[in-house]
Amino acid sequence: MPVHVTTKHFADVLVVAVEGRVDYVNAEEFRAVLMPHLKNCRAGGDKVVLDMSRMEYISSAGLRVLIIAAKQAHAAQGKLVAATLQPVVREIFEISRFTLVFDTHESLQDALRELSPAALSALQSG
Repeated sequence: MPVHVTTKHFADVLVVAVEGRVDYVNAEEFRAVLMPHLKNCRAGGDKVVLDMSRMEYISSAGLRVLIIAAKQAHAAQGKLVAATLQPVVREIFEISRFTLVFDTHESLQDALRELSPAALSALQSG
């Protein structure tokens, strides 16, 4: 199954929804699709939330893409977090100790609450 990415802005937060599986077969495709969305993830720019509510699986190749993305955001003094990890994906994050290097949130609302009250308000107002 190919990975599918959609985006939506809420105030100063870009939500990048990831659907499907990210593994060695499509990790490069995922990287190519994800990275342009991080161009404004910098100090004074957009904060980015990866909504993983529809991500079914992520392999080490996919985790590598996320590390590259996190390093890019960090270098630009931006903020990149993940939200709504499905049980299988959460387990992979925990087993790989990825939760120690990547901020995760239980829900999209929790992520927006921490990153931007304006974005949370925009989400709640529809």
